[in-house]
Amino acid sequence: MKKQDAITIMENLKKRYPEATCSLDFTTPFELVVAVMLSAQCTDERVNQTTPALFSRCKTIQDFADIELTELEQIIHPCGFYKNKAKNIKQCAKQILENFSGKVPHSMEELTTLAGVGRKSANVILLEVFGIAEGIAVDTHAKRISNLMGLSKEKEPEKIEQDLLKIFPKEYLKDVNHFLVWHGRNTCIARKPQCEVCVIKQFCNYSKSKK
Repeated sequence: MKKQDAITIMENLKKRYPEATCSLDFTTPFELVVAVMLSAQCTDERVNQTTPALFSRCKTIQDFADIELTELEQIIHPCGFYKNKAKNIKQCAKQILENFSGKVPHSMEELTTLAGVGRKSANVILLEVFGIAEGIAVDTHAKRISNLMGLSKEKEPEKIEQDLLKIFPKEYLKDVNHFLVWHGRNTCIARKPQCEVCVIKQFCNYSKSKK
């Protein structure tokens, strides 16, 4: 895809979803770290229904490090994979307290040393907490739409991210994930894409194949 076409896609999505932002609720950097962990294979809506009780119980990083594993598991049970997520949340809290003086780090290299934090999660944390947009979080929506639009032919998120970084100018990086996620939730729905109202269908391989 030509760079100008990629920019047109972003501009069209910007007009369609001017309110597009991160959908996870949080008030502190570590709350976002936790919310991002819980969102793995879980909807943001379900995460946002679960975190009020969790954040009321654990108000500091130390609270997350100290909470009994079984209690944490019980609170986050609705988000699925709760045993592994609970273990990672406690370990991550301990790592931040011990290795980063109790403050969430703000570099890709440091964030990805934390339990339960991969590159995609780190990209979200860097952007939403610190305003740093040097990468693009590639989730299921971003992956599917990138493939449909011809932005990338790759299947692995990190390879898709590298393709997106090559084609989008730096000033668009902070918006790419937001727009693709909102488009995936509201229009390009995996099971029932609404091609008739899609503002970027002229670039879509699926839409073209239906003609």
